[in-house]
Amino acid sequence: MAGACVASPLCTWLVAACVTGAWDKEGPKGVQWARKRRAAVRRGRESSKGLISAFYGSGIQGLMSSFEPCPEFYSSSRNASVFFGENGFSLFGAWKPENSRSQRRATRSPAGQAMAVAVTPAKEVAGKKRTPTKQRRVVVTGMGVVSPLGHDPDVFYDNLLEGASGISEIETFDCASYPTRIAGEIKSFSTDGWVAPKLSKRMDKFMLYLLTAGKKALAYGGVTEEVMSQVDKTKCGVLIGSAMGGMKVFNDAIEALRVSYKKMNPFCVPFATTNMGSAMLAMDLGWMGPNYSISTACATSNFCILNAANHIIRGEANMMLCGGSDAAIIPIGLGGFVACRALSQRNNDPTKASRPWDIDRDGFVMGEGAGVLLLEELEHAKQRGAKIYAEFLGGSFTCDAYHMTEPHPEGTGIILCIEKALLESGVAREDVNYVNAHATSTLSGDLKEYQALIRCFGENPELHVNSTKSMIGHLLGAAGAVEAVATVMAIQTGWVHPNVNLENPEESVVGVHLSCCYY
Repeated sequence: MAGACVASPLCTWLVAACVTGAWDKEGPKGVQWARKRRAAVRRGRESSKGLISAFYGSGIQGLMSSFEPCPEFYSSSRNASVFFGENGFSLFGAWKPENSRSQRRATRSPAGQAMAVAVTPAKEVAGKKRTPTKQRRVVVTGMGVVSPLGHDPDVFYDNLLEGASGISEIETFDCASYPTRIAGEIKSFSTDGWVAPKLSKRMDKFMLYLLTAGKKALAYGGVTEEVMSQVDKTKCGVLIGSAMGGMKVFNDAIEALRVSYKKMNPFCVPFATTNMGSAMLAMDLGWMGPNYSISTACATSNFCILNAANHIIRGEANMMLCGGSDAAIIPIGLGGFVACRALSQRNNDPTKASRPWDIDRDGFVMGEGAGVLLLEELEHAKQRGAKIYAEFLGGSFTCDAYHMTEPHPEGTGIILCIEKALLESGVAREDVNYVNAHATSTLSGDLKEYQALIRCFGENPELHVNSTKSMIGHLLGAAGAVEAVATVMAIQTGWVHPNVNLENPEESVVGVHLSCCYY
């Protein structure tokens, strides 16, 4: 079985970031809370407010973001229940998709008691404490997504809450001879109204996904033509990366070259490079601020988001579109990962193929799409009356420095990354109660990441863990950004999506009761 030799995705970079969704429209309350929280952490005091956090992948490791619901969430009709209140279900419990949304709301029952894990937390990272300074604050004001489960953040997250699967048989090319014939393939996608028809015919799909998701993030964030006419475009930037770039454009050029170089697409080189998507979007918007891409395999989106936030903090930008995009479900992409023996071969039951932490997992499932966040400087966002979905508090980059595909046996890189992010952001480990794990459904990767999370947060009985990849597969360079959108949407809805296909948990994770909530 290919699963016997499955390796984790091809990267060992670690990225972590802490973000909070707590925000008071009047301003001072949110400012005071952030300052008090940082001060409390330094003095070791307890905090009365909880945070929701998320950890995304960089290989096995990734972005850890902390959130707290906005005050508006508690008063809205859709978010009538408390985020992690009385009604929950175990991550390892049964998922009942046959129940309707209204039935679940009407018949919710109290969740079981969460069981604390007797694990000694890792030692605090030694380092010089930051001197309190007044710095520019970064908030999330818009989101855009193109995914196997929808191309709108609300539709996308509603499907996740329903436990729907976007995994199916590949239809864009004949893969009958491949041992893996399934993926999180986007079946229906249109660029109408978002990308010029001429460009739509020439560009690689990763660029089309990127441009569409980027513009949708602006629309979702209320950036109208009037707003665009008033912003300083020299302080607006784009940082959207790709792990694989324009693979189809480049592959088609190679095939044309077999006949003659005269048959090659003159755009094959620029449209294959990973930075051209950000460049094209900036040209379309007239944004003259920081513009480049980062390509760090599965950690691509995470690096882009953290670097974009840093540009704003340093005063180099007021607004940044950031995230990732990939479209590698083509013969060379599928064949490459098959050659790595990294993919699931559960072809007869596609929706059950991606199963993080389940004992029967046999590899990850490829996915495609894009995720984009609109980050903005706080005062800039307030001045234009933007809705604030979350606040970025801080983050960290580390490297496993161990192996090309395997995580470190002790999870040292992951633990270091998480703890540095917590220290940088001023978030206490006991305040982290949600982790959106990278968890790709690989044999070694899932467990090493899980063990590292338990080392960091194991004594927190409120910890909730899930993997978005159980329903959409692994979107490679877009994974972190799409999962960031899912986490921000968790704040808006007040509910965490289920982790499907976890029918027979690994023995090492049985006995740890990590609960998720129905909506």
